[in-house]
Amino acid sequence: MGQKVNPKSFRLGITTNWRSRWYAEKDYVQKLQEDVQLRRIVMKKYRYAAIADVEIERSSHNIKVIIKTAKPGVIIGRGGSGIEDVTKFIKSNVSINKKSVVTVDVREVRRSEESAALVAQNVAEQLEKRMPFRRVLKTTLEQVEKSRVIKGMKIQVSGRLNGAEMSRVEWLSTGRIPLHTLRADIDFARDVGRTTYGAIGVKVWIYKGEKFDNKSKV
Repeated sequence: MGQKVNPKSFRLGITTNWRSRWYAEKDYVQKLQEDVQLRRIVMKKYRYAAIADVEIERSSHNIKVIIKTAKPGVIIGRGGSGIEDVTKFIKSNVSINKKSVVTVDVREVRRSEESAALVAQNVAEQLEKRMPFRRVLKTTLEQVEKSRVIKGMKIQVSGRLNGAEMSRVEWLSTGRIPLHTLRADIDFARDVGRTTYGAIGVKVWIYKGEKFDNKSKV
């Protein structure tokens, strides 16, 4: 089971939380579509800002967008003007109810090597620059191994690697990755590198130890 399910959704309510937190009955589909559209355009527009995740919280007429990024200064800008730009961009590009009040909260990710999303983005960007995939995987693992928090990691790439005619899957790992253990704190992310030879998929698993009663065991 652990090999066939997204590790984060498999552990919802145990070690991970929902990315969208709200309740709805009649307009559930509409709000879900808004969340998907909002998260997609923000990740695409501000990809250069190293965004790890976009979480959304809703109340009656308020929408709180939480942006987790390794470069908060890029989004906030001088005097907080960047947050106003993000708010205007969301309102103009997402079909949100006019009565809703949108607020943006930017939170810093201090250690980018501990975020699977940021690691996957970094690998995808290097592959787009035509770096040899084996060197990219090895250097990424070496950087992550320096962290005391991370107990294991796996990186997988698939596609026409190094411009080969046949697509294939290659991966490297270090440490343990207990996918079947529900209390294991595993961060998972996917990304795509757009190269001249086609798209290359990137998957990253990061194991940070086990959680007992909301406390991690080292």
